[in-house]
Amino acid sequence: MSVQERKQRERAERERLIVATARELAEEQGWDAVTTRRLAERIEYSQPVLYSHFRGKREIIGAVALQGAAELAAELRAASATEGTRGRVTALARAYLDFAERNPAVYDAMFQLDGGLAFAADDTPEALKDGFAALLETLRDVAGEGVEPGLFTEVFWASLHGLATLTRAGRLPVGDAEARVALLVARLAVV
Repeated sequence: MSVQERKQRERAERERLIVATARELAEEQGWDAVTTRRLAERIEYSQPVLYSHFRGKREIIGAVALQGAAELAAELRAASATEGTRGRVTALARAYLDFAERNPAVYDAMFQLDGGLAFAADDTPEALKDGFAALLETLRDVAGEGVEPGLFTEVFWASLHGLATLTRAGRLPVGDAEARVALLVARLAVV
């Protein structure tokens, strides 16, 4: 291995450590607790080292969001392996909501906080496009006649996001989560 390859590998490892530590700290204490000073202390690197990877907290949030989008896409695709159309759509909805519940800080980085990432644009990062594609792959078959699958997927996704956000904020009773998923699938998806 050349010196250049070793340096690139070490740089990538430092970047992974920064992102993992930011994610861990955010899940433990919230995003307000994630500062470059606190990150530097936790990973035992100086703040200038952090700034050599990320220009600030916004870029770190963006990196966590991209990582989360890749994880969510994988979970959605795994859930979509379920038998039957209704089963696939239900499993997809549950996987999305379960991800949001298990990873609140990552979910916030993806959809609530400014990570400097463009959505629904030409310069949208591939991980975000893939997250949407993971929804579309299952939902295109249940959009209904005359309904554009991408538009249907946006509405279904918005419904899931609303359920995740309102439940987490305590605006919806937790005990009715399964009934909401069943209603969403029965009323929105043509299965």
